[in-house]
Amino acid sequence: MVNPLNQAAQFGYRTAFGLFEVPMAGAQRLIGIGRIAWLFLLPNLVIFGLFTFLPIILNFFYATTGSDAILLSQRPYVGAENFASLLSCDNYLDPNSCRRDIFWRAIYNTSWFVVLQVGFMILFSLLTALILNRDIPFRGFFRGVFFYPVLLSPVVVALIWKWILQRYGVLNAGLEGVGLPTVNWLISADWAFFWVIFVSIWAHMGFYTLILLAGLQAIPSDVYEAAEMDGASRWRVFSRITMPLLMPTMVVVLVLSLIRAVQAFDEIFVLTGGGPGTATTLILQYIYETGFASRPQLFGLAAAASILMAVVLLVLTLLQLRATRSQAEG
Repeated sequence: MVNPLNQAAQFGYRTAFGLFEVPMAGAQRLIGIGRIAWLFLLPNLVIFGLFTFLPIILNFFYATTGSDAILLSQRPYVGAENFASLLSCDNYLDPNSCRRDIFWRAIYNTSWFVVLQVGFMILFSLLTALILNRDIPFRGFFRGVFFYPVLLSPVVVALIWKWILQRYGVLNAGLEGVGLPTVNWLISADWAFFWVIFVSIWAHMGFYTLILLAGLQAIPSDVYEAAEMDGASRWRVFSRITMPLLMPTMVVVLVLSLIRAVQAFDEIFVLTGGGPGTATTLILQYIYETGFASRPQLFGLAAAASILMAVVLLVLTLLQLRATRSQAEG
């Protein structure tokens, strides 16, 4: 017996799809069946161009114009003056000698942040991946625990740690409870910089651990069995087998973590606001504050700084492609 509901549903589907059949058939005759895919891609291309390519083009226009006016018609052309202002320094190792000293302090902070954060995060991610790759109790649980922070919003991560590290936060309450002196963790410049690195590693380490774990599991087990039969030590197995075979994955992790570290903003802005002073101000925060938070709003200077940062990211991306290609050819 035919179900009337099924018949009604089938009729509804045929009617709905029939409405699209006529215009699609006309489009095929007009542009050809080989180009019909562009018709489906057109909405995405329009949105992508409107919100990606157009802002990039406008950014170049703003970088070569001056004043605090937002309309391009009201902004005078200044050429490379914004770039010259950013790059004007007597001694590039001393931010105080630079015309835009806060920009160079942000560069200095970003450089240290990238070196320390990426270095320690790759080290901890590798150690964690090696442990989780072993046959340990509750291995699946621990994998989920290490990956869980990646699922949290950067703002949520920063608010959690701010609640822990503030003057009357959980950490100081614990120290006070055991009779130890409390510390203004986010007020001291050295401690604030340490904690922004720590929180960033805590928030993102699980992602890179997962990638390295996948790389470790891709190594054939018979290679380790042959090494065990030859009586190779654990260090020799790690240095001569694991690391060489894991190197393509390490290259990907290195470049991805470098790109993310250069663009660090969310957690640090919520956790410290770039302070105390400019102790934790990174390049992306400088761009935001120069172009939007400060008065007057120096859109041209912020645009020029963002282009310089984009050049650095482009170089890192090209290095990743070249390194990946070299690993594949090797």
